[in-house]
Amino acid sequence: MQTSDLRKGGRARPPKGAGLCLALGLLLGACGGSAPPEDVSAPPQAQRTCDHHTAARQPFFGDLHVHTRYSLDANTQGTVVGPHEAYRFATGEPLGIQPYDENGNALRTTQLARPLDFAAVTDHAELFGEVEICTNPEYVEYYLAECLLYRAAPEQSFIIFNLVAVGLPELPQFPVPAGVPLVSDLPVVGSNGKIPRLPYCGVDGQRCLTAAQTPWTDIQQAAEAYYDRSGDCSFTTFVGYEWTGAPLSNNLHRNVIFASEVVPALPPAYQEYPREELLWQALDAQCGGLEGCDYLTIPHNSNLSAGMMFETRDRFGNDYTAEFAQRRQDAEPLAEIYQHKGQSECLGTTGVGAQDELCGFELLPYNNLTGDRFGGANTGPPLEQDFLRQALKAGLQQEQRIGVNPFKYGFIGSSDTHMGTPGNVIEDRFTGHAGAGLNPADYSGGLTDVIEASPGGLAVLWAEQNTRESLFAAMRRREAYGTSGTRPIVRFFGGWDYPADLCGRGDFVAVGYAQGVPMGGDLPAPQSDAPRFAVSALRDPGFALEPTQPLQRIQIIKGWVEGDQPFERVYDVAGDPDNGASVDLETCESRGSGFGSLCTVWTDPDFDPAQAAFYYARVVENPGCRWSTRQCLAAGIDCSDPDAVPEGYADCCNADYPKTIQERAWTSPIWYRPQQSAAR
Repeated sequence: MQTSDLRKGGRARPPKGAGLCLALGLLLGACGGSAPPEDVSAPPQAQRTCDHHTAARQPFFGDLHVHTRYSLDANTQGTVVGPHEAYRFATGEPLGIQPYDENGNALRTTQLARPLDFAAVTDHAELFGEVEICTNPEYVEYYLAECLLYRAAPEQSFIIFNLVAVGLPELPQFPVPAGVPLVSDLPVVGSNGKIPRLPYCGVDGQRCLTAAQTPWTDIQQAAEAYYDRSGDCSFTTFVGYEWTGAPLSNNLHRNVIFASEVVPALPPAYQEYPREELLWQALDAQCGGLEGCDYLTIPHNSNLSAGMMFETRDRFGNDYTAEFAQRRQDAEPLAEIYQHKGQSECLGTTGVGAQDELCGFELLPYNNLTGDRFGGANTGPPLEQDFLRQALKAGLQQEQRIGVNPFKYGFIGSSDTHMGTPGNVIEDRFTGHAGAGLNPADYSGGLTDVIEASPGGLAVLWAEQNTRESLFAAMRRREAYGTSGTRPIVRFFGGWDYPADLCGRGDFVAVGYAQGVPMGGDLPAPQSDAPRFAVSALRDPGFALEPTQPLQRIQIIKGWVEGDQPFERVYDVAGDPDNGASVDLETCESRGSGFGSLCTVWTDPDFDPAQAAFYYARVVENPGCRWSTRQCLAAGIDCSDPDAVPEGYADCCNADYPKTIQERAWTSPIWYRPQQSAAR
């Protein structure tokens, strides 16, 4: 294809993140030195080598969760931005966003101060055709009652269409946790195993499936048009979409990311494949006959799944087998730990050793996508089992029972923007993402999103160069981390005999790879009494329009299984949690000291070679003002006189939400597996 031809020649400049990488190289040798061990899972380099290529790998910042007008929810919220505009925004171009005046002119404009290195538009595949038909007068069905309702009452139509799209598969095919209310009039899986589509879709939904070709083709064309458009390896796109399973609004969503431009003719959607294992089967079948087609799936914001995301039974109610667990591990090596609907790291309310005050960071008060709709009748408080730390521990328990860990997840962050604005994740420039509840089509001032929302985060991939092949291989091996929106550079290695003075040496990265594994890997066979972990972080230097905070500390979180009981513990390994850093809430000016960089070599003091365990690093910055605080200050809101506070700013006086946040990064874990290590 034309894109491949572009990539065979020409000159390249360093990617947008290369300046930061060079700074880290001066500090830790991260951009040079010996190559890591050969990654047998990585595909061969078929395209040219970029000028910025380095065998020691470098960090690339991106967003793998982006919605445009082709998604039902974004479309009913007034989003007219398409995939092409979204990719232009990701590369640094300004973008007009809703609301619009009577002539269709955008009343707001937004722009990234620092463009992204990669992005993927991941519109909801469910209702692709239904939305296309109801918004395109060329279809005769455009004038039917369902479509008239869609255009006249978009908010109500969103609920009705969404219920049809996700349905409720019949029990016991899809176990529902105790206490979850059943809704008797929801559509159920039919005799053919599929969820019926809207009536105007015709027999077997064929009319809507045909119409779905239009958005799916445009999504592919946009990805190809903007993949390395400059010919300098500065920007990578991935073809992707979102599989949107949400029975009773309990989130089972997965973003599907394809390795190349070779993809199925239509994306397998929840209506036809209403369970994650059915999705994987469909992708296997449809990709299997296409040379160059490969994929992975990424569960997102598991904090809103009401106990369903990390079930340990299949769709028939059977316990996981080793084969089923391996299938899940192979299909989805990454999970989204943070996005604008909050963090999915930890709840910290139950479990042995669960004493982590930082679990309160951007924690949503409900447990499914319904949120505060219907007066909270279809939701409840957050559940511990919906968070990734708990899932990682459950994975160790499953491995102990059946020999395979189904929840072996690396971490990324993303935005989940529903306004076509990938990477728009900075606190003091937050224009909203809409998906959390605010309808931006009606925005007339006030806070730019609902108070519980956040700007979201970024995915960071350690790769040799900024190409699809290199980035996809990084995702596969889990050499990835997520951030809450800022851009610290974090390395995390695990081994057995790292020298204590490694942080002061120029071969930090070379030794990290040579004597151990990077984030996302399994520790090699034991060579000493306890594993050692080398972790380093360089603060985000920020930008004129993106103020950032110094680093405060690095923590290592350990989870393990003792007998059949899961445990966890948080260790402060570098920095100073009591450094006195604070924020002046009258001006949002920061006070106190911090660190430009942190690095340490840490040995687990509680290691038991008989206990399976995981370790991941959490890098925490000094506190800064939350987005809502910044907007309330800018508007001059005075909460001492509640009657004078405009309705759009009422939540400025909501004491349930913090005024400050501590931005952070989460590395993918490193696992210790006693049996595997002994076998090696």
